Amino acid sequence: MTIETPKLTIDRIRQYLTEGKRFDGRKLDEFRKLEIEFGVSNKAEGSARVKLGETEVIVGVKMDVGTPYPDSPDKGNLMVTAELLPLSSPRIDLGPPKFEAIEIGRVVDRGLRESHFIEFDKLCMEEGKKVWTIYVDIYTINDDGNLLDAAGIGAIAALKVAEIPKYDKENEKVLFGESSGKKVPLSKEIPISITAYKIGNEVVVDPTREEQDAAETKITTGITNGIIASMQKGESEDIDLETFEKMIDLSEKTWHDLNKKIEKFLK
Repeated sequence: MTIETPKLTIDRIRQYLTEGKRFDGRKLDEFRKLEIEFGVSNKAEGSARVKLGETEVIVGVKMDVGTPYPDSPDKGNLMVTAELLPLSSPRIDLGPPKFEAIEIGRVVDRGLRESHFIEFDKLCMEEGKKVWTIYVDIYTINDDGNLLDAAGIGAIAALKVAEIPKYDKENEKVLFGESSGKKVPLSKEIPISITAYKIGNEVVVDPTREEQDAAETKITTGITNGIIASMQKGESEDIDLETFEKMIDLSEKTWHDLNKKIEKFLK
């Protein structure tokens, strides 16, 4: 099903932005209200529900024991997947994963890896043979724009509360549903993904769905303790150097406020 924001609405959005205005009254560098709820699934090792305005995602963390990747025999594994549920938007149909779902999974995965947030070496049980694998599953509940950043925040929140399940060494079996009492090994500094969107000649963060429809391109920056650890460009339109610098500067500026908001929930 194809549902598009009317051209007249897109034109008005672009006009408003040239005046430094947004339909919901926010500044160009301002995120919507953030809410994080933990423990939303009793079947996961860790879970969280994240709301950015009306955008909502649920993220669950599962763990299992498997063999390490050949290029990292002494480190645990990570797999991140996203599923865009039809209930979250009339634009989404049932069927194989679409590009946006694949993009969300890859961008969140890259942000976690490049920031070294997960201490993979501590997930090794037997070098070259046995390690813990972390599965991060992202589900969209309501799409009102900026699923990328909501998913990134949800992954961090779910990992922060996740506990490693018990492992029966004698029978070489994971006892799902029984916690070992040990947390997933994580670094102290949390990585935050912030996506800057170019709309006309302006740049914004945390767009609503209509604003996202009006955007020509975007850059997702993974920032840890004020330092850029990862970067991913989206859409096909080229970005000139001036706009690129403007987008990065906006993300870095936004990071300070967003980091404080997230840390309040994680304490």
